[in-house]
Amino acid sequence: MFVIDQQYTRAAIRQLLGVEGTKGGKWDTGHARHEGEHFIFCNIDIAGRTGHNYNNFFDGDELVWHPREGAKLAHPAFGDLVSGSAPVHVFFRLADHDPFTYAGAGSPVSVQDTIPIEVRWGFPDKNTHPDDLRTLRGVVEGAKKQVTVNAYERDPTAKPRCIKRWGTVCTVCSFDFGAVYGELGAGFIHVHHLKPIHTIGEEYLLDPENDLRPVCPNCHSMLHRRKDALSIDELVSLLKLRFNDSFKQP
Repeated sequence: MFVIDQQYTRAAIRQLLGVEGTKGGKWDTGHARHEGEHFIFCNIDIAGRTGHNYNNFFDGDELVWHPREGAKLAHPAFGDLVSGSAPVHVFFRLADHDPFTYAGAGSPVSVQDTIPIEVRWGFPDKNTHPDDLRTLRGVVEGAKKQVTVNAYERDPTAKPRCIKRWGTVCTVCSFDFGAVYGELGAGFIHVHHLKPIHTIGEEYLLDPENDLRPVCPNCHSMLHRRKDALSIDELVSLLKLRFNDSFKQP
């Protein structure tokens, strides 16, 4: 139901789940449960609206997460949360009023029985795509790991940083999922790497605000339609040629 690396407001999440008339309550907290599944909402490296910073951060692809102050592993809600018996959907954001990015279904890698508890969440079902790039604050990028094809180690915070800089309107064709689909489409967009990662083949420093651009899935596919990916300007030029210069780039 949820797409990894896409953004959702709390209202959009409730709408997708078919939950109506529940603004506030458990859905405005950091942990909610619905029909046997868990939902975590956390800020990364920032304080929430209450002024508390719970010191949540990404360590590579793993999320180090702390629930509310005083949370104990002995509490039934948290015991069930880390038991692995029910799906745990993890959402995060980089600023208090931003939409949440879906990190994926989390699996507890380790649990520290402290107060509050500390859980390290891994995301085993996360699919990596060479152009859905994620890195942390301009960190070294490009370390390869062997799956069935070469995939690149990436951090989940680069896409939200790109979106914060450029928005969620397609850089090529101006399509806006939120404007067309309303709350359901708000925050949905792909992110395109201006220089394909697989062509680099070595570690390098990535700047998410300058090296990435938001593009819709159609334009993203067309950018990679050829063996040598088109640039955004080349695709825009093709559209202008096809539509007799009436096509307007955003």
